[in-house]
Amino acid sequence: MLYILLGEDDFSLTKSLEEIKRGTGDQALLAANTTVFDGQQLTLDRLRAVCETVPFLAEKRLVIIQGLLGRFEPRGKPRRQKKIAAPAERESEYKSFAAYPSNIPDSTVLVLIDGRIKSNNPLLKLLSARAEVRSFPILKEAKLRQWIQREVAEQDASMSPQAVDLLAKLVGGNLWVMANEISKLALFASGRRIEEEDIKAIVSSAQEANVFAMVDAILDFKAGVAEQLLEQLLNRGASSAYLLAMLSRQVRLIVRAKELRRRRRPEAEIQSKLGLAPFPLRKTLEQAQRYPLERLKEVYHKLLQTDLSIKTGKFEGGLALNLLIAELSPQAR
Repeated sequence: MLYILLGEDDFSLTKSLEEIKRGTGDQALLAANTTVFDGQQLTLDRLRAVCETVPFLAEKRLVIIQGLLGRFEPRGKPRRQKKIAAPAERESEYKSFAAYPSNIPDSTVLVLIDGRIKSNNPLLKLLSARAEVRSFPILKEAKLRQWIQREVAEQDASMSPQAVDLLAKLVGGNLWVMANEISKLALFASGRRIEEEDIKAIVSSAQEANVFAMVDAILDFKAGVAEQLLEQLLNRGASSAYLLAMLSRQVRLIVRAKELRRRRRPEAEIQSKLGLAPFPLRKTLEQAQRYPLERLKEVYHKLLQTDLSIKTGKFEGGLALNLLIAELSPQAR
C-alpha cells in the first residue's frame, strides 16, 4: 500500500500518519518494523532492500520517506554552467522511483511525506494514480473555525461563535498550538461554555507580553531582539495579521497615552479612555514616557506601509514583518 501525505499542516499530517500506523497491526511490534528515510539522500537500491525484507514477527513493515517528492520539484531555468546530462539523470531517477511501488510486497506499507508540493511535480504525477494522496494545507478562515469547533467538541466542551472567531484570529493555523490552547480553555471553563473573556484571559496574555517586548525592541532599534521575538510569536502560532494589528494598536495607545500625560490627566482617566487593564496600562505608560513622538510617528508610518504590502500581496505576512523590523533598524537609518 502506498500513501502520500502532503502539506504544511504537520499537526493533521502527523495525526494521519498515526492512523496509518494503527492500521499496520500489533503496535508493540511496529517499532522493530519501521524504517524512516531521508528522501533527499535515498537510493532506489536501499529502498528496495528494506521494502523487500520480511517483517520481523509481524504482518506488516512500515517504510516512511520524508522529502522524496521535494527532491524532484520543478526547477527554474538551469544555469549554463550545469551539465546538460543533469536533467536526463534527474528524469531517470524519478521514473525509477515511480516504477518501484508496483513491485512492493503486500507486507510493506510505504508512506511518502512532504510539505507543499507543486501539482506539476513529476514524481507526484506518476505516483498519484496508484497512491492514496492526502493533502494538509494550513487551515484558514472558515475551515479553521470548523476545525476549532470539532476539537472543542472532542474535549467535551462548547465555545461561543464569537470566542471561536477570536481564538482563530489570535492563534492562527498552527494546530499544535491551537490544540494546546483549547485543552487549557476546556479545563479553565470546567463544563460551562467558553466565551470571549476566557480567550482573552487564557490565550492572549502571554502573546501580549511578547508584543510589548517586541514594540520596545523595535522602538529601541534592537532589531535582533525584535526578530527573535517575532520568530517566537510566529512559531507559537500567532498570525502575522494579528501581530501587525497588535503592533499598530500598541503604537496608537502609546501616542494617546503620551498626549493624555502631556495634558496632565490622572491615571484613572487615562485607563478609562484607553480601556486597558492594569498591566497593559502600566506598560503603555512606561513606553509613552520613554519614546519620543517622532520615533512613534516613524514606526506607525512603516506599519501602515507593511499592512498595505501584505493586503496587496506584495509580501507574505512573516516576510513583511521581518522587513519592517529591518527598515526600522539603525543600519537602515
